Amino acid sequence: AARICISRASRYAISKRSSDASAHAACGRNSCISMASLLNTILNCFQRKPACTFRVVFVLGGPGSGKGTMCARIVEKYGWVHLSAGDLLRAERKDPKSKNGELINEYIREGKIVPVEITLALLREAMEASGKKDFLIDGFPRSADNLSGWEGAMTDCADVAALLYLETAEEVMAKRIMSRSAETVAAGGVARADDNPEAIKKRLKTYHEATMPIIEIFKTRGKVTTVDSTPAADVVFKAVAAFFDGLSP
Repeated sequence: AARICISRASRYAISKRSSDASAHAACGRNSCISMASLLNTILNCFQRKPACTFRVVFVLGGPGSGKGTMCARIVEKYGWVHLSAGDLLRAERKDPKSKNGELINEYIREGKIVPVEITLALLREAMEASGKKDFLIDGFPRSADNLSGWEGAMTDCADVAALLYLETAEEVMAKRIMSRSAETVAAGGVARADDNPEAIKKRLKTYHEATMPIIEIFKTRGKVTTVDSTPAADVVFKAVAAFFDGLSP
């Protein structure tokens, strides 16, 4: 690549010398600008894009599709680091020392979506602090804005190896969410505010409108592995494990 750039520089110089003296005098300033641009091109030929530090598998599916359950099993068997964008935002909100916590709370109080830049900063910070290279990112990217933000800020340090799509019917997801909520309350916990039939319908609607198009984009890139997450967890994980077994170490 450097030889090609230098060859171009030589042809450029020869061409300039072949121009008449009056053209040189009239275009002296432009020649300096062009030469500076040429030198910059030559330097770029010697610059190498840094190798990606992190390997990422996005894990997407509707609410109640089993993302958390499968991620926990992948972590246990393969040692990947599981990062949930939602969990990171919730933890940041509760951290009294956080510089973003109050800003996140303000957006949520006003019913606004937290800026993707904050989510990406939290993801990157967690990745760099882990000391590991393989990551499951659960529930992200959820929208076109998420994907655009990722591709604008993270491609210098992370390579998306695949998108694992956990697919099941809406009825299955809704039933799982309500069952999980009941179990939480029975154990003395507090159910999520959006674990109710009306809120679940809205969450599923948002998933279909905002997240499914992201999955379709990755399908066109040949990076989607779809797993039917309707059966029992052991059956689902068998299919998931087959996919991870096929990834290079």
